[in-house]
Amino acid sequence: MAPKRRSMDPLQPRDQHYHKRLKPITSPERRAQSRADARWTLSGAGPAGPAGPRRSTQVHPPSNETVGARAHSPIAMSCLRGRPKASPAEEMLRRARGQKVVEMNEKLLGMKGDPDLHFLLQGGDLLKVRSSSWKKTRHFRLMEDCKTMWRESRKMFKNSKTFSLDDVSAVRMGRQSEGLRKNTEELVEGRCFSIMFKGSRKNLDLIASSEEEAKRWVSSLQTVISNRGNLNRLQKTEHWIFNCLRKADKNEDDQMSQSELKDFLRLINVEVDDEYAEMLFQKCDKSKSGYLAGEEIEHFYKLLTHREEIDVIYGEYAKATGFMSPQNLVDFLIKEQREAATLADAHNIIQKHEPDENAKEKKLLSKDGFLMYMHHPEAMVLNPDHREVYQDMSQPLNHYFISSSHNTYLMEDQLTGPSSTEAYVRALLKGCRCVELDVWDGSDDEPVIYHGYTLTSKILFKDAIKSIKEYAFKVGLCSLFYSHSSLRPPSWAVHSSPPPWGAECPPTFHLPRFELKGKFLIKGKRLNKLEASFAAADDADVTEEDEANNGDKDELKEEEKKKKKKLKLAKALSDMVVYCKSVHFNGFEDARRNLSFYEMSSFKEPNAMALVEDSANSYIRHNVDKLSRIYPAGSRTDSSNYSPVPLWNAGCQIVALNFQTSCTDMDVHQGRFLVNGKSGYVLKPAFMRNEATEFDPITLTQGPWLKHKTLHVMVISAQQLPKVNQKKTSIVDPLVRVQVYGVPADVAEKATTSVANNGFNPAWNENFQFDVYVPELALVRFTVEDHDSMSANDFVGQYTLPFESLKMGYRHVPLLGKNGDPLPSSGLFLHIMVLDVE
Repeated sequence: MAPKRRSMDPLQPRDQHYHKRLKPITSPERRAQSRADARWTLSGAGPAGPAGPRRSTQVHPPSNETVGARAHSPIAMSCLRGRPKASPAEEMLRRARGQKVVEMNEKLLGMKGDPDLHFLLQGGDLLKVRSSSWKKTRHFRLMEDCKTMWRESRKMFKNSKTFSLDDVSAVRMGRQSEGLRKNTEELVEGRCFSIMFKGSRKNLDLIASSEEEAKRWVSSLQTVISNRGNLNRLQKTEHWIFNCLRKADKNEDDQMSQSELKDFLRLINVEVDDEYAEMLFQKCDKSKSGYLAGEEIEHFYKLLTHREEIDVIYGEYAKATGFMSPQNLVDFLIKEQREAATLADAHNIIQKHEPDENAKEKKLLSKDGFLMYMHHPEAMVLNPDHREVYQDMSQPLNHYFISSSHNTYLMEDQLTGPSSTEAYVRALLKGCRCVELDVWDGSDDEPVIYHGYTLTSKILFKDAIKSIKEYAFKVGLCSLFYSHSSLRPPSWAVHSSPPPWGAECPPTFHLPRFELKGKFLIKGKRLNKLEASFAAADDADVTEEDEANNGDKDELKEEEKKKKKKLKLAKALSDMVVYCKSVHFNGFEDARRNLSFYEMSSFKEPNAMALVEDSANSYIRHNVDKLSRIYPAGSRTDSSNYSPVPLWNAGCQIVALNFQTSCTDMDVHQGRFLVNGKSGYVLKPAFMRNEATEFDPITLTQGPWLKHKTLHVMVISAQQLPKVNQKKTSIVDPLVRVQVYGVPADVAEKATTSVANNGFNPAWNENFQFDVYVPELALVRFTVEDHDSMSANDFVGQYTLPFESLKMGYRHVPLLGKNGDPLPSSGLFLHIMVLDVE
C-alpha cells in the first residue's frame, strides 16, 4: 500500500518537487472582474423564494438546508420536529433573504433577469405519472441555489424530494418514455414531458395543465441546464462555493462562526483539526468579532481558492508589468505549451478571455484572464483540433473502428433486466453507431424486442424504431445490426421499416463510406446468393444458429444447444441486407478465397481473443477488406464487459460492449471515440489498412508502426474532487493513477501517493515516465481514486483519450464520473511532455 501523506493544508504553499527541466506551476483562482461587484454574503434561502405572485397552489418549499417532512394534520404536527411557524415579520425577512440569494446566484450564473430561470423559481403544479392508476398532482419549483429542483411530498412522515439539475441528462417533450406511452392516452401527447436522469435513476414522467405550459417547462429546464453546462470551471466553482458557504450558515444570520467554517470545509471535501481551523478563522476575522461577514468572507474565499502553482507560471512570463503582454503570452505558448502561436493568436486569447476591460483595452492578460484561458477547452489536455471531424471520412467502412453496442435495448443484466427504448437513445447520444435489435413475434402480430429465451422485459419494435429514427443522426451515420427474428412477412419488414434502410444503398464492389451518410445498414442473413445488384432473392426457409444476442449455445441447456431455429425470411427483409451479410467463419484462408467484401462474420469474445493470441497478423489482414464483429461471452449474464484493446490491435472494427455497464473497459471505449467529432468512426492507422501489412501487436517486428516515444507526466494537483459518499464526515484521500493502453509492450500504469483528508485542492508534484512504441494505437487514462488501506480504493473520476490527441505543456484535465458524465468543477492539473526516442 502506498503510504498516506499528512493532511494537506489547503491554504498553504505546496511542496516544490519539480522535474529539473520543468518549471513549477500554479496561480490564484480568483473571481472574474466582470463579476467582482457580487458581494459575498451568506443570505439564507427563505421558504418562499423570490418575491412575486405564485402560480397554482400556495406551497412554500423550505430552503436547501431545511428540506424536511411536511405535516398535514394536528397529530402529525405534534410528531414532527419542524421549524416553528414564522411571524409575518420573520416571513418577510426570509423572503428578502431568499431574494438576495437568488439575485446572487443569477449574477454568478450570468442569468440576471432571465425569464426561464424566473419561471422555474416561481414553480407550479404538475401531474406526476407512475402507472395507469397512480397519477398525482405535485408542486415543483427551482430552489434559491438555482440548481436544485424541489418537489413537495404529501406523505405524512416523508421528506420532500429534491434533485439537482446537474443530474439531468435530458428533458423530452411528448410521450417519449415507456411509462408515458404505456400509462397515458395519445390525447395528452402535447401536455406530457419527461425528465431523464444520468445513471440508473428512473425517469420523472409529468403532465402539465396545457400544451403551452408543458412547452414552457421543457424550454425553461433546457435553457437553465444548458446555461449551467456552458459555464467554465471557474464559474462553476464560484457558484458551488457560494452555495456551500450559505449551506454552512445554519442559523442564516449572514455570518460564519468558527464551527460553521469547519462544517463548510467538510462540505467542500477538506478535513482540518481544530487548531488549524482556529488559526484560519483568526486570520480572516479582521474585526475580531468572533464571526466572519462581508469582506471577511470574501477574503476567506480568496485564500481558499488561491493556487500557487498558477502564480508561479504566470509570474515567470509577467515579470515586467505584472501583466502578460501579447509577446509574453506567445513566449509561454511556444516554450511551455509547445504550440505554434503567433501574436494574432495572443490577441485573440486576450480578447476572448480577459475579464478586465481596462486590461483588454491595453491588450494585456491579467492573472484572472490567464486562469480563465487555462480552464478553457482549447487549452486543456485534449487537442482542440481533434474535437471536430479531422480524419479522412471517404475510406471504406472496414477501414474504421466503429463504436458498437451489444444488446443495446437492455438497461441492466442479460437474464431478467429491463429493456427500454431509452437504452437506444443513450447509446446513440454517446456516439454509438452500431445498435442491435432482437426482434421476435409478439402478441397480436405486434413484433417486440427482448433478449430471447430469457426473462428480460419486452419493448415494442415500433417504439424502438421511432426512438432510433429520431436520435440516430444527431451525431452521424448509424448502422443498425439486425441479429434475430422469428417473424413472418409482412409483420415488420414491410410495415415498420423506416426509410432509408440498407435496401436503398447503392451496390458497389467495395464497402462504401461517404455515400452511406444518413443511411441505415442491416446486418443479417440473406436468402440465396447475392447476384447482380444484390437484390435477387425469393422466400425460402433458412436454417440459422442463433447468434450473439440470444446467448451462446455453449452456455445453454443441452437440449437448447442442439436446437436450431427455422427462420422464414421475408424477401423485403432479405433485400435490406446489402453490405453486411452474416456468414460463418471457417478460417482466414477460407475467408480470403471464398468470402466477398459484403460478407462479415461475428466472433465470440473468447474465440476472437484466441485468434489475437495465435494469429494476430492474419486477423489484421482479414480485417483490411472484411468487417469483423466481436460480442461478449455468453457467460457475461451480468452485462460485464471485456477489454476492447486487444481486438482493436487486431484491426477488428465492430467491438460490441454493454453500454449500460459502467467500468474501465467502457471508459477506454469512450476514450477511443472521444475524438473525430465523437462521430463514432475512427480511422485505423495506415499500417492496418494495407493488405500486405506485417504488423503484429505481439511480436512488434520493425515497421512503420514503430515510433518509439517517451511520455513524461507530472501530476501536479487536483481541484474540487467530489465525495464518494454523502456522509458529512466523509473526506477523500485522493491518489492519481496514470495508465497507458495499447499493444502489450505499451501497457503500463503508475500511481501517486495519497493525500490525506483533502479533496478540494490536493497536490502531489510527482513525475512519471512511460515508453510508448505504437503511439497510433495507444490511449492514456487518468484516474482519481479515494485511497483505502483496508479495502479496494473507491473510484472518484477519470479521463481517457488517445495518446496522439494529448497536448503538451501545463494542462487541466476534466474528470468524468462513473457513468461518463462530466464532474462539474472537478479536474486535474498536469504537465505533459512527449519526446521522440532516437
